[in-house]
Amino acid sequence: MHTIEPAPVRKSVTVRAPLEKAFDVFVKDMGTWWIKDHSLTQSGQRTVVVEAVADGRWYEIGNAGEECNWGRVIDCDRPNRILFAWQLNADFDFDPQLHTEVEVLFEARGENETAVTLEHRQLANYGARAAELRGILDSDSGWGGLLGSYAERAT
Repeated sequence: MHTIEPAPVRKSVTVRAPLEKAFDVFVKDMGTWWIKDHSLTQSGQRTVVVEAVADGRWYEIGNAGEECNWGRVIDCDRPNRILFAWQLNADFDFDPQLHTEVEVLFEARGENETAVTLEHRQLANYGARAAELRGILDSDSGWGGLLGSYAERAT
């Protein structure tokens, strides 16, 4: 039986910031714009850390100091692109066996404007819950809201 792969979630936003700043706010300052109630920790989110090198960690630090892995960095080409392995399962728990990808591209549109495009793909890896997860990730409480929060911080 052939199953149809869910379409990737694609979101884009243009921020009033130069290319390097747009990239750095997304990557280095993720903890400043990531929506606080999107937390995997028991104590609530203090910050989010991206080690912006190939095979770097992508994780959350809770208010009590505990760490929760979200995935890892597959590739980083500052300030143009970062590619993450998103390793959160359908219940938003870290699963080292699960692999979906989040690619974020940054493109200068003049001196002080950057187009940011995000694609979350390989959603078929969620199996029977792929369509459900695509709906969540594609919603305003998913990548839409997160990119909106990012755009406010980057501008």
